[in-house]
Amino acid sequence: MLIKTHLVITLFFVLLLLGFVSHKIIFIVVSLFATYLPDIDTKNSKLGKKIIFRPLQIFVKHRGFFHSFTFLFLATFVLVMIFPIIAPGFFVGYASHLFADSLTISGITPFFPWKKKLFWKIRTGSFTEGILFFVILIINLLLIVKYILNS
Repeated sequence: MLIKTHLVITLFFVLLLLGFVSHKIIFIVVSLFATYLPDIDTKNSKLGKKIIFRPLQIFVKHRGFFHSFTFLFLATFVLVMIFPIIAPGFFVGYASHLFADSLTISGITPFFPWKKKLFWKIRTGSFTEGILFFVILIINLLLIVKYILNS
């Protein structure tokens, strides 16, 4: 998935869960940032292009450990222990990225190190992904209007 699609999918889940969180701004910001994180393992991503992540990319392959529930649960557990206020947003943003990538042909390896892949039929950057992007974008706009009207 392209980052714009990851962001609208993450925003969709954020909007659905916003009523259940106390620190709404932190939740939104952390969720949207966390959706970028699984792609630090590729030099083709926004964060992966940063020099700080290049050494990491030597040791891990794209859509490996960082695209797994294994990493998601470990990282969330650590955050709950040391910085609990950001843990919910991290979990939602990161999990949303994994969900979106599981819809692609390349898929994800959800329970790393086991090699079994979870995938579907959408090609990254395809017309189908574009339709998905616009449908979720419209749903998000409707949810935002509903949220504003109910405030």
